[in-house]
Amino acid sequence: MREPSTAEISQFMAAAFPHSKLEILDTAPRTATLRHPVNQTDLRLGDTVSGPTIMALADAALYVTIHATIGITPQAVTSNLNINFLRRPAGDKALIAICKLLRVGKTQAVGEVSLFSEGLDEPVAHVVGIYSLPSPLGKSNA
Repeated sequence: MREPSTAEISQFMAAAFPHSKLEILDTAPRTATLRHPVNQTDLRLGDTVSGPTIMALADAALYVTIHATIGITPQAVTSNLNINFLRRPAGDKALIAICKLLRVGKTQAVGEVSLFSEGLDEPVAHVVGIYSLPSPLGKSNA
């Protein structure tokens, strides 16, 4: 199977999630880097980026990295997402997500995502996620 380009994955994501502000900066097998511009709708009290915004970016990073690794796979779904919030993200900087897949099997992919406030070296969150992959044609995952 041919690996889709970053542009092809970006086109798929834009069609699937037309209201997303997500920017896909780079993709390669087992890795991707995404950017999420932060605005007022992403902030909570105290001018910090909300947890749901951070989690959504991490989940998207895993999804994009799966596409970059096994081909565009709309049926892949999150089965587990564990997040550790490490420090307060800057409310005036975009979020950057760097994803790496640790394992890609027949039915699951496991990955980790480090999230940063753009331009800063220390991560604001670390995520480990598991995606359930669709079974090959006609076969059940059960």
